[in-house]
Amino acid sequence: MSAERYPLNWLRGSTPSSFAKGYGVDVFTYNRDMIHSLSGELTQKMGKFLFVGIGGVEFKVMVPATSESKLPKLGDKIVVYTFLHIREGGADLYGFLTEKELSFFELLISVSGIGPKSAVSILSVAPVDQLMAAVSRGEAEILQKSSGVGKKTSERIVLELKDKITADGDEVSVKVMESDNDVYDALINLGYSRRDARNVLDKIDTALTDTGDRLRDALKKIKN
Repeated sequence: MSAERYPLNWLRGSTPSSFAKGYGVDVFTYNRDMIHSLSGELTQKMGKFLFVGIGGVEFKVMVPATSESKLPKLGDKIVVYTFLHIREGGADLYGFLTEKELSFFELLISVSGIGPKSAVSILSVAPVDQLMAAVSRGEAEILQKSSGVGKKTSERIVLELKDKITADGDEVSVKVMESDNDVYDALINLGYSRRDARNVLDKIDTALTDTGDRLRDALKKIKN
């Protein structure tokens, strides 16, 4: 039997603990945002959403596009770190495969004018390590690849977050980021879709740093 689609209306008039107890499961880790993570079965993938089944309930979670190539097979277990955004008329659940992505997402939405959807869009541009490295070095251009983020907005993000981020492997990350920007543009010019071009970047051999070598490796793997 497929899991029930649950629209998060349980937030009204009930507590998460009573909800979980009612379904006979202990699945929530709490922080100030109420639901820190979901651990369950990956039941569906639908565009920018994935569905996590837990105890007969199916949670709809919006994830960055960069998560797509890292998802397990349908039916396998998945852990998603989440941010619950309560808005007028409903609630949205945003999910990330690592706590680092969640932390960077929370930094992004702390910037004036950046909402959850814009933050997810930014995280869809490149791996989180590359984004953090770019921001820490004051490189705003990569953020402008995100839909709806222009020059002024990207510069504001860098200005507000630059001193709050410590990027591990800074020099290497930035070099790879710059190379991948060129690889991505080259693949688009060759006629590949944005989705395929973005997904193959995660499959490139991490030992390769030269742009030409990374492009050749991408061309081999984008067809597989």
